[in-house]
Amino acid sequence: MEQVCPVAPKLDFGGTTPYEDYVRASVLHTLQRQASDDPREMSFLVTTQVMELYFGLLCFEWRQAQKELRADDVTAAVRTLRRSELHMQALNAAWRPIARMTPGEFNSFRDALGEGSGFQSGRYREVEFLLGEKSRSMLVPHRSAPAQHDALEALLSEPSLYDDVLAALHRRGLDVPDELLKRDFAEAYAPDERVEAVWAHVYREGPRDLLELGEALTDVAEEFSRWRHDHLLATRRSMGSKVGTGGSAGVAWLEKRVRRAVFPELWTARSYV
Repeated sequence: MEQVCPVAPKLDFGGTTPYEDYVRASVLHTLQRQASDDPREMSFLVTTQVMELYFGLLCFEWRQAQKELRADDVTAAVRTLRRSELHMQALNAAWRPIARMTPGEFNSFRDALGEGSGFQSGRYREVEFLLGEKSRSMLVPHRSAPAQHDALEALLSEPSLYDDVLAALHRRGLDVPDELLKRDFAEAYAPDERVEAVWAHVYREGPRDLLELGEALTDVAEEFSRWRHDHLLATRRSMGSKVGTGGSAGVAWLEKRVRRAVFPELWTARSYV
C-alpha cells in the first residue's frame, strides 16, 4: 500500500504569523511593567491581569446568556452559563500563586502598588452588577474615569442576569410576581418567598430545561461564592488583618461580602423540594 507523506507545516509567512495576528501575543507581553525590582511582583502582576481578562470574558458570556433568555432559548442560555462556570473555575485557580506568598514576600513589593486595589476594578464591578450585586455607592471609585463610570451607571439600571431569568420564567407561565419584573433594577435584589416557591415547583415538577437552568445558575453562584472565599483566604494568608491596599478594610470587608449569596432563592428553595 502506498504511504502518503504528511504535509509539512508552513513555517515562513513573510511577516508576522497568523497566530500573532489573531492572539496579539506580542501586545499582551508588553503589558507587564513592574513597579519594583522584586521578582515576585511579576507573578502577582500577571495573575492579576489574567483575572481581569477572565472578568471581561464572564461579562461577555453573561450578556450572551441574557440575549438567549430574552429570546426564550433556555437551552442555549444553559450552555452559555455552563461554559462560564468553566471560566470561573480557571479564574478561581488564579488565587493559588497569590495565596502561597508569605506576608514577607507580599510586603516586599506591596508598597509599589501605592493606592492600587482590586476594589477599584471596573470590570469586576461589571461582574457584580450582572450577577445582581447592585450598589450605587460602588460607582464612586470610578468617578475619575468618566467613560467607565458612565458605562457602569448604565449597567446599574439595567436588568441583571437573574432579572432576565425571572422574566423568562414568567413568560413560561410560572408565578413570578409582576412587581419584581417592573422593579427599580438599580436597587439590590431582595429575596422573595414567591420566587422561592417558583423554584421549588421547578425542582419538583420540571420542566426539565428550567431545572437545568436552575442548576446552571447554581453552579455559577457556587463558583462566585468560592471566588469570594478564596479571595478572603488569600488576603488573610498574605497580609492578615492589616488595612488593604488603597485604604480598603481588607479582611473585614471581604468577610462581610463572603456571606452574601447571589440568586438567593435557588439556595433556599431546596428546603422545600
